[in-house]
Amino acid sequence: MREIYKSFAEALLKGDQEDALNIVKKVHYYNRAEAFLDIFTPAMRYIGDLWENNDISVADEHLATAVCDFVLSRLYPAKSSSSQAMLNKRAMFLCLEGEQHYLGLKMVSSLFEEAGWNTRYLGPNLPLEYALKHAAAWQPDVIGLSVTIVYHLPLLKTYVKELSKLSFKPEIFVGGRLVGTYDLLPYCKEAVLVKDLNELYKIIGQKEHGEKLDALL
Repeated sequence: MREIYKSFAEALLKGDQEDALNIVKKVHYYNRAEAFLDIFTPAMRYIGDLWENNDISVADEHLATAVCDFVLSRLYPAKSSSSQAMLNKRAMFLCLEGEQHYLGLKMVSSLFEEAGWNTRYLGPNLPLEYALKHAAAWQPDVIGLSVTIVYHLPLLKTYVKELSKLSFKPEIFVGGRLVGTYDLLPYCKEAVLVKDLNELYKIIGQKEHGEKLDALL
C-alpha cells in the first residue's frame, strides 16, 4: 500500500485542497500529533526533496505549502485566547529573519495550543527587534524558534543570546530540519534543541506538570 503521506503530497502539488483535506480526515482527523508525524511532516519533507532535486519548481513548492497551510487551518483552527489558556502558560513561536519555512513551527504551536497553552504564533521572517519587543510585552513562559537554512545559524546564535537575556527568563527551544543533521549546540547554548515532533509532544506533556524543558533532553 502506498504511503499516505505521498498521496497527501501529490494532492498538495496539484493544488487540490479538498482531496488533501479528505486524506487527513480519513486517517488522523482527531489526533493532530499523529497527523503531523505520519502525514504532514513527511509529505513536506518529500516535497522539499523533490525541489532540491529539481523535480519540481519553486512555484510548485509554494503551491504545496499554501495548500498544506489551508488544510492545517481548516482542520485545527486557532482557538480564541479566552478559551485556550487552561494551564495559565504562554508560548510564543517565530521564525528567524529570512526564514520562510514556517509550517513546522505552526504545527508546534498547534500542539501547544491543544495541550491548553495560550499561544502566539508570529510566523516567518520576524526580525529580532520585534521578537524582543513582543516577548517583553507579553512575557511568554516558552519561546520557540525555527531554523532551516545553514547560513542562518550565526543569526540563530544572536536570537537565542538576546532572548535569553529577557528579565522574566523564558525557556527557549529550537527546532527545524537542521537540528537533526547538524551540531547546533555552539549556536544555542542557552536553548533546548528539539529534533522532532515526537520529542516535542513528550515535552508538552511534561510541561503540563511544571517540569523543565531540558529535563527530557
